[in-house]
Amino acid sequence: MWTRVLIRRICTVLVTALLGGILGATLVRFAPGFGVEERELDTRLREDSVQALRRSHSNERNLLKFYGAYLGGVLHGDLGVSHSFARPIAGLFAERLPVTLRTVALGLAGGWLFGILLALPAATIWWWGYDLSACTLSGIFLCLPSAVVAILFLYLGGPVGLAVCVVVFPRVFQYTRNLFLHTFALPHVLTARAKGLSGTRIFLWHIVPVAAPQLLALTGVSVSIALGAAIPIEVICDSPGIGQLAWQAALSRDLPLLVNVTLFVTLVTLIANSASDLTSTALVKREP
Repeated sequence: MWTRVLIRRICTVLVTALLGGILGATLVRFAPGFGVEERELDTRLREDSVQALRRSHSNERNLLKFYGAYLGGVLHGDLGVSHSFARPIAGLFAERLPVTLRTVALGLAGGWLFGILLALPAATIWWWGYDLSACTLSGIFLCLPSAVVAILFLYLGGPVGLAVCVVVFPRVFQYTRNLFLHTFALPHVLTARAKGLSGTRIFLWHIVPVAAPQLLALTGVSVSIALGAAIPIEVICDSPGIGQLAWQAALSRDLPLLVNVTLFVTLVTLIANSASDLTSTALVKREP
């Protein structure tokens, strides 16, 4: 049974990623200015050089033909060549992907740590002053777009990973606070408190097993949030990651590069959500 579920998930991920790639390519293909390069404005270029530049995009005008050739290259490990950087895209990803992964990892770790540390007292102390302060703080950051957070950190000179943390933590806090409040009110938890069990034991043995599936589901969502926030933050803070690469490719209408970035973001989002969903479902079925 689990084999069929896993195969179905893998097929869903692949089909969705392929559709996301062709949709992204379609948006770029029909965007204003497609096929026009800034180098054509150079008055020193001869007419034959300008025509050569225009012919370099001729194979991208037929989307189905371009996408089929691109997928064939991917199967052989060739991601294509970037027009704007004049370099193989695989090399660009190899340089910039570690930067983005490090930024997202730091943002996720800090966001989860800060969110849970704020949510636990709100669910255990039951003091309205603390709960109001924590909810107000998370609500303020929840209302700030990622670009605004990036501008604030650019002005303050803060690390990029901490900016992603600021975007992630209010979502984690709001969800875990409500989850912990619900879990602490369950009958078996109230019984354990009435018997005088320690708070640590109650949390580890009665709260965590119940809340774990929901927290794992939130993990996949938070990965998508962190990756989505990292793109504008890297652009504004001038961090040499995938986000900055996507922005530069969009400005130059670099179709091969944008298709690769689109597929990368789609695959990471789908894999993270599918993995958390499968894991949380397995934990729920193992509960007595």
